[in-house]
Amino acid sequence: MKDEETIRSEFPILDKEVNGKSLVYFDNAATTQKPKAVINRISNFLSEENANIHRGVHHLSMNATKAYDEARSCVAKFINAESDNEIIFVRGATEAINLVANSFGKNLLDTGDEILVTEMEHHANIVPWQLIANKTGAKVIPIAITDDGEIDLKDFEAKINERTKMAAFVHVSNALGTVNPAKEMIHKLKSKNIPVLLDGAQAVGHQAVNVQELGCDFYVFSSHKLFGPDGMGVLYGKHNLLSKMPPYQGGGDMIEVVSFEGTTFREPPERFEAGTPNISGAVGLKEAINYVNELGWENIEKIESSLLNYATEKLSSIPSLKIIGKAKRKVPVLSFTMESAHPHDVATILDSKGIAVRAGHHCAQPLMKRLGVSATTRASMSFYNKVDEIDQLDEALKYVSKIFGD
Repeated sequence: MKDEETIRSEFPILDKEVNGKSLVYFDNAATTQKPKAVINRISNFLSEENANIHRGVHHLSMNATKAYDEARSCVAKFINAESDNEIIFVRGATEAINLVANSFGKNLLDTGDEILVTEMEHHANIVPWQLIANKTGAKVIPIAITDDGEIDLKDFEAKINERTKMAAFVHVSNALGTVNPAKEMIHKLKSKNIPVLLDGAQAVGHQAVNVQELGCDFYVFSSHKLFGPDGMGVLYGKHNLLSKMPPYQGGGDMIEVVSFEGTTFREPPERFEAGTPNISGAVGLKEAINYVNELGWENIEKIESSLLNYATEKLSSIPSLKIIGKAKRKVPVLSFTMESAHPHDVATILDSKGIAVRAGHHCAQPLMKRLGVSATTRASMSFYNKVDEIDQLDEALKYVSKIFGD
């Protein structure tokens, strides 16, 4: 296992100064930083290997196609998909959910049908289903959560009925860090033959994901929250479902034959990848996965568990601070409020000390309403963070408390 300093040295931005202070980056739930290996791989591809993929018979095109296909295989292995053909490259988790909602949900749902989500969903896993519900006459039904920020499993079971035709919920909460009992929930839903989409945007950077073990029909995530480039994401779907779904978009590379009399389409995954894809993004994502695999999930989870426990203890000792979300299983995310200081004021003061956090509703307004707050400050950590940085956060928050008279 690499030591702390070696890991940090592999992320160039962590050497940056902000407002004359060494950067403390606690905004990993919004986007993770990128190791040199990913930066260099993308740079090398663009400077030495760049060409469009598929159909080209020249050297650069064939090599770029090979690199793109290898990235798909790498992702399939990373989440244990049954085949490479179950991996579709998209712009991010948001596009992946929209694709499923429009291509799968639109033909599945009818008037009076119900789509189960949870009160802790990111807007990206609420709004696409609302849009499809409006078109089909279906309804979006939220599953309640507890005051600690966990899914109310009794309410979950009570909400499943003969009208439930789709379920879509988050694997790990972006706003609270809650790790949901996804496998158990999926098992219950599948026993009723209800299709399930799992939003893994916040999960893939913190824990191993095995889609076959989970049993979900669809799984989505974004590269930029897995130490890879932005504008790149993944939709996993069971091939028997993907093969029956109509195209989400039309264009080049997703067709078999085009004529003015009609067009036929390729099999998945190409059917859902219209136009020139984000080739360098796929190559960069593969390198990010290689980096994570090299570190190993056991090591990553050990580091992050230690950081979460230490940070929770530190912040809990500040009288004016209230941690929002105290689930038993969490990734290293701490959302909190302070008695007299608005979250945006807290974040601004922390920034003056070089500490990057996020403040607001975190694209989870229904969750904020359920918890009785308008916004929180969120400190989200990753394996390249260190205990000393948590101490800096602790001191800065005590300063915030002091200046606001708490």
